[in-house]
This record gives sequence, structure tokens and C-alpha cells, in this order.
Amino acid sequence: MTEQPAPTVDEAPLPSPARATLAVTIGNMLEFYDFITYSFFAIQIGRTFFPTQGEFGSLMLSLATFGAGFITRPIGALVLGTYSDRVGRKPAMVLSFTMMGCAIILLALTPSYESIGIAAPILAIIARMVQGFSLGGEVGPTTAYLLETAKPERRGLAVSWQPASQQIAATIGALVGTILSETMSSAALDAYGWRIAFLLGAVCLPFGLWMRKGLPESLHLPETGSISPEAARKPAGGVRKHLRLLILGLLVLASGTIITYVTQYMTTYAENTLHVRPGLAFGTTVVSNALGLAGVLYGGWLADRYGRWPIMVWPQLAALVLTYPVFLWIVNTHSAWALLGGFGVLSLIGSIPYSAFYVALAEGLPKHIRGGAFAVIYAVAIAAFGGTAQLVVTWLIHVTGNALAPAWYLLFATAVGLVAMALMRETAPGQSAPSV
Repeated sequence: MTEQPAPTVDEAPLPSPARATLAVTIGNMLEFYDFITYSFFAIQIGRTFFPTQGEFGSLMLSLATFGAGFITRPIGALVLGTYSDRVGRKPAMVLSFTMMGCAIILLALTPSYESIGIAAPILAIIARMVQGFSLGGEVGPTTAYLLETAKPERRGLAVSWQPASQQIAATIGALVGTILSETMSSAALDAYGWRIAFLLGAVCLPFGLWMRKGLPESLHLPETGSISPEAARKPAGGVRKHLRLLILGLLVLASGTIITYVTQYMTTYAENTLHVRPGLAFGTTVVSNALGLAGVLYGGWLADRYGRWPIMVWPQLAALVLTYPVFLWIVNTHSAWALLGGFGVLSLIGSIPYSAFYVALAEGLPKHIRGGAFAVIYAVAIAAFGGTAQLVVTWLIHVTGNALAPAWYLLFATAVGLVAMALMRETAPGQSAPSV
């Protein structure tokens, strides 16, 4: 049987796991900062590009544009994820990062609707769609790279830097929003303040690109762990063999996506629904994201120590139990303690399961479909539920008049994720999941 040509990859020695993790995390963080920051300034962006007769209409159009970035994520995942499996993780990551940089600069510099008319929202939508394409191809290759450059006994902690980088990005974005909202007037924030937040990310883009170009390739490394060499050599067969895992992974990612984007919406929710001052609204997101960062790293460490399955299931169950009481406390009191403490606790506990899940999913996939398969199911979940999560919550609050509407959506998402996690198999060396 004729062997296929080996992928063209850079076979230079890998850097230390810490250095590789740092390089990937910084690039990933900058990409997610640029993408997530939009949701923090949805109100201001809506007023800039989508002026309407009512605040609700402007916000909904802004959130719909935010959702436009999710339409192209599955396409980017398929194109760049497959590219990473065939050519290499490094070129896919560099290409993704370059496209994100171009899109963020376009969005930050697009004039307002008052200045150029209908061209303004069109350019904003194009920028968001390019962002979505690039980010769709980001998660699969970076997760595969983190897994492949880590020792088997440290994979949980290494891969946890994938969701951790997203938490760092969200925390920095919220912190920037807090500083801008506290130091600028509402008129200035609407006029140009939100653009500053995006341009701060753009300034860091050359550094991130330099870091990524300095990474050696991991695709040439021999497979280690529980994946058989036969499965690694058969991409199509690997997909069929791992269909159960892919379906469960899709459900978990859908759950996590809803939770993540509803959480990122808390700045707008606190300001627009609970009517707290902007500084407290942004501060709530800073605290919850910072605690979420601690949760994902702690979850990765626990997954290496105790296995993937228990670290997925038990914290997810705790999050399910706590969600409604926390929201009830917040809505009834509107206090800073409730906002900061309540959302903070939910973020801390709710972040722990997903580090274990990320590594379990990546470990369960053959190497030559890992980047593409991970990217595609992640992007499909994001496109279907991430792009609509904030729209759904805003609509539910509007039609019901009930500030507890986000809790209902979170309860549903958390329950679905819990069931799917419980049905997943243990992938850690020497561990096995309880029978379900």
C-alpha cells in the first residue's frame, strides 16, 4: 500500500512545555479579547452603527451583529482545523491570528452610521464575520498543540490554558471597560471610548504574531497516551469510531457556550436590567472572570490528579444547584455583594468542569482529526448557541419582564452539560469512569 506523503512541518525541537503554553496562551488570549470585547460594549456599538427610535431596537441590532461573527465560525473551523491536521498546527494558528488582527482594526476604525450611512453597519458585520472565521479555526489547533506538547501526566493543566486564556481575555476586556466607564462620560464612551478598547488589543497583535511564528511544529510528534496508532492513521474511520464522543462533546460545548456568553452578558444585564452604575456592572464581570480563571486552572490540576470524569461531573452538579438561588439573591437585592459574590461563586465552580472536559475530548480524538474535529464541533456549538445566547436572554427579559430569565436559560444549559459529561468515558491514564 502506498503511503501518503508526510505533512510539511517544522520538525525543530519543541520548546519547554511552559514556553509552548505561554506562546499559545498569549496568542489565544489576544484573539478572544478582540472577539469578546464586543459584548462588553454592545450598547455603545449599537448606538454607533445602528441608531433606531428605541434603545431596545439598537441593542438587539448590535447583538445580532455580535451573532454574525458566529455564522462563519463553523466554516473557519472546517477550513483552518483541517488545514492544521494536514499541514500543521503552527501555520493554522498564524493564519488565524493574522485574520483576526485585520478584522479588529477594521471594526475599530469604521466610522459611525451618521458619518457614512449604511456602509457603517455593513463594514461592522463584515469585520465580525472575518473575526468569526478566524476564531473558528483557533480553538482546535491550539488545543491540539497544548495537548501534544505536554507530558501525559500534565495534559489536564496544559490544556486548561485554552479555557484559561479565554477567561484572561474576558477579564482584561472587562477591566478595560471598567476603567473606561469610570474615567469617561457616557457621551465620550459612545463616541470613541469603545474604540479604545479594541485598539488596545490591536496594539498587542504584532507581539502575538511574533510569538506564534517562533513556535516549532507538533504535528510530527509520535502519538502518546490512549490513542492507537491505527486510529491516528485513519481520519475518516476515526470520525466514525468516535461519533459518540463527538455528539457528547457537542452537547457539553453547547452547554458551556450558553453559560459563557450569558456570563459575558452580565455587564449589559447589570446595567440595562438591574440598572446598576456602569462601574459596578463592569466590576462584576472582572471579578467573575478572574475567579473563573482560577477555576479552570484548578480544574486542570484536579483532572491530572483525580481523572477527568469526577472533575467534570461533581462541580457541574454543584453549579446546577447554586444557579437559581444566586440569581434570586442578586435580583432581590441589587447589591454589590450579591453581584460580585454571587456571580463570582458561580464562575469559580462552573469553570472547573470544562478544563477536564477539554482534555478528555482532545485525548479521545485521533491525532489526524483532532484539530479539525475539535474545531468543528466547538464552532457548531458556538454558532448555534453562542451567537444567540445574548439575544435569547435579552428577548426573554423583554417579553416576560422577569429579571430571573437568565437563570432559567442557565439552568437548562447546565443540566444538559451535566448529563453529557456523565456519559463520557474517562481518558486519564490509569483511571476509569463510573458506569452510567
